[in-house]
Order: sequence, then structure tokens, then C-alpha cells
Amino acid sequence: MARALQLAHRGLYTTAPNPRVGCVIVRDHAIVGEGWHERAGRPHAEICALEAAGPQARGASAYVTLEPCVHEGRTGPCTEALIGAGVARVVAALQDPNPLVSGRGLERLHEAGITVGAGLLEAEARELNIGFVSRMTRGRPWVRLKLAASLDGKTALNNGRSQWITGEAARRDAHHWRARACAVLTGIGTVRDDDPRLTVREVATSRQPLRVVVDSRLELPTAARVLEGGGALIAGAREDRKAISALGAVGAEVVVIPNGAGKVELAELLRELARREINEVHVEAGHKLNGSLVAAGLVDELVAYFAPSLLGDAARGMFDLPELHDLAGRRSLDIRDVRMIGADIRIVARFV
Repeated sequence: MARALQLAHRGLYTTAPNPRVGCVIVRDHAIVGEGWHERAGRPHAEICALEAAGPQARGASAYVTLEPCVHEGRTGPCTEALIGAGVARVVAALQDPNPLVSGRGLERLHEAGITVGAGLLEAEARELNIGFVSRMTRGRPWVRLKLAASLDGKTALNNGRSQWITGEAARRDAHHWRARACAVLTGIGTVRDDDPRLTVREVATSRQPLRVVVDSRLELPTAARVLEGGGALIAGAREDRKAISALGAVGAEVVVIPNGAGKVELAELLRELARREINEVHVEAGHKLNGSLVAAGLVDELVAYFAPSLLGDAARGMFDLPELHDLAGRRSLDIRDVRMIGADIRIVARFV
């Protein structure tokens, strides 16, 4: 199963919106076939492994990181392929959270006389597909917020300038997080200050994540670099037909999702992204949008890079959050990883 997880990891940047899955087929204590799902529309991991094993799959054990599918999608059900190949045993790391499968795959295999098991290295398999699991079980993507700050927690000067606080190695590392995401989200303030492209450039990838801009008043300039090449999604809070038409003319799509305060309803935006099969959202925004997302309880994970420098109290912080008068109101984090990236410190943490 550990080898199957290694194989699944090869699809880290390519399988979306599908989960990352690996499969290993073992017969007489030897691996006779292995495979992984490369991208949506291509054969699933089980099919690739069965093709590699050929007739040696009969009577063998299949180790797969996610419960085999039992429904007809872009490809046929993997349960029937495993049954047809004569596999004697199937062990899944994680039961599929997709309601179309969710236990039915293992049940179908059991009914066909195949010995089944689940739960081996389950935590590792869940972690690899944390966004897919989030979308299937919570109806919204996994939200990962990236920060680049000085050691005193400042992300930009008071005039908005922030390029570059952290070093080249940290910026390159951040592109790996972008590459694995299905969407990169920012706000109109960051577009005004930095004019980012929000594309993956430091990692070899065959796809680019969806670029999403939160722009309540639809003030995004049509010359903004984030709109280059078309395909960006703009979330607004008002029906400004002129602005919507202008953005549409450069290939952007506008969704209007207002809340009672005239801002974008962020929770509904995430639900909309889930409906578009977005598994992981990578946020690179300013302190205002960062604070709004955290205050709404919509951020799952932080990836924060801290540079060995100080910018002072006048510089902008990481989050625009309301003042606390009691420490009981603080938001607790679970530190998952701390390491040096070049001269900078990277901390990965999740909200408790």
C-alpha cells in the first residue's frame, strides 16, 4: 500500500477534479502490476495495474489507495474490471467519500466472491486527497492560504508594496502549492498592488489552476495580468452589466454572489467552486480578504513563509481581524510542519 501511495502521488498536479489514486497488484509475494491515475478521462489506477499484470492478475491481491469505483463515469467501473480479471483480494486504503461509490464498490467486490478490506494507511490516503474528501463530504473545497511575511508578521509595506519579502527559494516552493490546487484565489486589492498572473511557472505542469478574483464592485481592470489568456472567474456583489460585458470581452466569467453587506458571500463562492469540481483552493491575497476568510471559518490550512527581516508596525499585517479583548477568542492552530526554505522559514499549520 505504501508503494501504491507513492504511485498516487505522481498524479499530484494532474488528476483534478478526480482523486489521486495508485494501485499495486501482488501475486506470490511479488508485484506483478502497478499503475496510477494520471488525469481525468484516462484509465483509473486499477485498470493500468491490471493491464500491466495481464494474466498474472488472476488469483492476485490488489492494493488500491481508494475504494474502486462502481459507477459509470468518464471510464467504466473498476469493480467490474477487477472481477473480470479474476483478482482474489482487494485492499483499499480509504473508502470513497463520493456518494456514488461510498462502500458500494467494496460491497460489489464482496458479492462477487472477492475478499475485501479497507483502512490500511487510511490517514495517508486521506491526506493525499484532502481536497477531494472535503468537496465530497462538506460541499466545499479545502482552502489553503499562503502567506509571505517578515519575521514581525508583515506582508506588505503600508503603501501596498510586497515584492519581494521572501527569497527566491520560498517563491519557487510556493508554486508547488499552486500547482497542486484546482484554483488560485485573490482579491481586487492584491491585483491593484501587485498585478499578479497567478499562474504556475516554477513547476512543470500540464494544466493551470482556475484563477479566481474576489471583486465586489467589479473594478478589475481589463488589462490586469490575471485576465491574460482568458478563463478567469470574477466574483462580484452587484449586477454591473457594463463591467460584466467588458470582462466577458477579455474571456473572463463573472458570478454575482452578494451578501447582506454588499460584499461577496465567500461561503457561497466556495460552494460554487465545489459545484465546478474544485477540490483545493490556494489563496494568495491581502490582509483584508485573508481576514474575511479566517473570520468566516473558511480557511483550513496556512502555508506561511517568514523572512529574516522586520518591516515595522506601520506595515500591513497578515490578517485584518477584529480586536480581541480576551485570549479565549484566539484562533488555535495545529503546527504540521516547520522547515527552512532557503533563508526563510516555512510553517504549515491547520486551524483546530
